[in-house]
Amino acid sequence: MRVLLISTYELGHQPLNVARPAGALRDRGHDVRCLDLSIEPWDAELVTWADRVAFSVPMHTAMRVAREAITLVRDARPDLSIACFGLYGPVMADVADRALGGEADAALTGWIDGDDDDVVIHLGREAASGGARPARDLLPPIDQYARFAIHGEQRLAGYVEASHGCAHRCRHCPVPVVYDGRIRIVDLDAVIADTDQQVAAGARHLTFGDPDFLNGAHHSMRVVRALHERHPDLTFDCTVKVEHVLEHADLWPEIAASGCMFVVSAFESVDDATLARLDKGHTTADAGAAVELLRTHGIEVRPSWMPFTPWTTLGQIQALLDFVAEHDLVGNVDPVQYTIRLLLPEGSLLLGHPDLAPHLGEYDVKRSSYAWTSADPEMDALQAQLASLVESRLADGDDGVSIYEELRRACGLERLGLSVDAVTVAPRLTEPWFCCAEPTSEQLGVLIQSAM
Repeated sequence: MRVLLISTYELGHQPLNVARPAGALRDRGHDVRCLDLSIEPWDAELVTWADRVAFSVPMHTAMRVAREAITLVRDARPDLSIACFGLYGPVMADVADRALGGEADAALTGWIDGDDDDVVIHLGREAASGGARPARDLLPPIDQYARFAIHGEQRLAGYVEASHGCAHRCRHCPVPVVYDGRIRIVDLDAVIADTDQQVAAGARHLTFGDPDFLNGAHHSMRVVRALHERHPDLTFDCTVKVEHVLEHADLWPEIAASGCMFVVSAFESVDDATLARLDKGHTTADAGAAVELLRTHGIEVRPSWMPFTPWTTLGQIQALLDFVAEHDLVGNVDPVQYTIRLLLPEGSLLLGHPDLAPHLGEYDVKRSSYAWTSADPEMDALQAQLASLVESRLADGDDGVSIYEELRRACGLERLGLSVDAVTVAPRLTEPWFCCAEPTSEQLGVLIQSAM
């Protein structure tokens, strides 16, 4: 079978969610080709060549672009079977012949082999246990993807996952919609083998893309120790909940000594009532404590925020901006984070919350999210204003410090008089981390244009 696997966007890293099933399919004797639309132009000849096409949709932005690209496939080959797989796979059933979520690799292989199983969400353990090595050779080389930036230097960066899913059920997150509080561990040997091939390709830094790296702390530490012993100069970053940062305080000395440079953590809000509605498991004070704890060990935090919810007030936005300054995080926050608006995917655990009901609108199939309006309509206008400001200033090449100062002014706060030279930019990847956020019009436009 001639199989075309397409990635539309995976936060700027080489798409593991395509490379992994590509390796398994190739091992089974299929002729596999891959296309990454975040790097490569649309190739109509590949669509003509393929017997089956599958789109990887691990995040909201990928889903939005995939919907546009599927239209191109349907126009060219109306009878060609199309699958969508990944975290947003289940919401693509209206445009795909097969929609697969969760641990979907085995189900995807079965579909290609002719299996007529119509189960949407798969949570079996076989796909996470290892298997074939990801076929990264079928994708653009890692030097075409986001890099690790530190002290003015940029290093090639790789990407692996030590686990899938999440043990927590934060109400706004799309992960529990599929995994429902479960995690699936990736076999240690599989993580090592994939890391080895990326290091051989030049990677000097590694991102662990687990929704929460310390969901299974024992397994994660086995991975950290094994990789540090094998590649002692390899640095890494990971994503960890605030409550896990504090709960596992005893692990951070070893994690730091093993090369951890920064941690992405979903702070979301500095309003404790909002954090409780989202069931985040932490308070604003906890977030501040996490910053200090990690810095004690030389690890920086790159917070992700979701400032705009139905309950947001101007005072909360101002408090968030002040929190960033008070904790010396201006150089740690990507400007897009100040503009993030809550997404409500199908099945979101937040949909049943009584505080949401007065603000909830209709489901938007194209966006795979429910519409909602703010309790204060001026906050909807402010979000649009800030998003436009950030988008235009980034397009003009402005730095994050000046954008932060302009955001303060737009929100009625005094500028702090910060200069670029006075603010240390924390270690980061060159692609902003925004995961399940609504993509900006520029991001979506660029990606869709590449798909066209």
